[in-house]
Amino acid sequence: MAPGSTRPTSRDVARTAGVSQAAVSLVLGDKWRGRVSPTTAERVRRAAQELGYRPNLAARNLRLGRTRTVLLVVPALTTEFFAGVYTGAARIAAAHGFGVVLYPSPEGVGPAKDPFHSARAALDGVIASSMAADALTAIRGDQLPLVMLDSDPHGSLGAATVNLDIADGARQVAHHLLALGHRHLLHLAADIPSWTFRVRAQELATHIGALPDTTLSTAHAPISIDDARTATETALRAPGPRPTAVICDDDKLAAGAYKAARRLGLRIPEDLSITGLDDLALATALDPELTTVRLDAELFGERGMHALLAVLEGRTPEQGDIPVELVVRGSTAPPGT
Repeated sequence: MAPGSTRPTSRDVARTAGVSQAAVSLVLGDKWRGRVSPTTAERVRRAAQELGYRPNLAARNLRLGRTRTVLLVVPALTTEFFAGVYTGAARIAAAHGFGVVLYPSPEGVGPAKDPFHSARAALDGVIASSMAADALTAIRGDQLPLVMLDSDPHGSLGAATVNLDIADGARQVAHHLLALGHRHLLHLAADIPSWTFRVRAQELATHIGALPDTTLSTAHAPISIDDARTATETALRAPGPRPTAVICDDDKLAAGAYKAARRLGLRIPEDLSITGLDDLALATALDPELTTVRLDAELFGERGMHALLAVLEGRTPEQGDIPVELVVRGSTAPPGT
């Protein structure tokens, strides 16, 4: 069209192609098969291309009752893990014509204010971390197509779930430390009431705490370096055999355990082995580098978005947990080496 002319409409396309507007809508909406001949469909596409016509997607979505927008609810934006989850989800969403709105639940857990006047009117679906599940009621996300990440598959509001194989991650850590000869271990547990952290504690209790001549004590701390340092110092000073290894629920907790060890004059790993979970950039910034469980955050986000697309289309999402990998570095060694 000439410069300064108005944007072409479906009526212009219909006139140029010599068909009805209904035919244009069928062809450009890819619903023409069996209703419009291939020759007519090609003529409509050619006319649209020549005129530079672009469908009004906003109006079309309003007619369909779809906004092609998904809400991703995460505990916080203070860790690169959830940034990776967003990156993976947004990549798959974009490939399918969806946008992703990232919404952090305040304080990491608990209720959140509605980010929209009416979430149901503004969203097609929700992907939410179990650690931010309480926010769903406040934003009415539990009334939308929903996928829960890191959540109990038997108790997630009836929603589809996508999980990392956290239980296997805990088993890998336990087997690694036991194989090194550690028999007195400390679990530095995240002080968050979440399914994923309960699973870790249960697996460690099963694979370490139940063994003869082996002890597993537990200290709880919020996921912060200072809180982890304080909790670890207190636990290492407690009466009884001092732990020779600390299993941390998160790499930031492990960083706090490093600080506690050094305040107590303990060498890592000669006097104290330490493990983390996540494999954040922090893991290789620590000295010695941290033995930790690698979680593929981007793949986690991709699987979450694929699952929501399946739910929206009435399909069953892909089943099976996402594998995790223990990455052994310099923070673990046999006790007393």
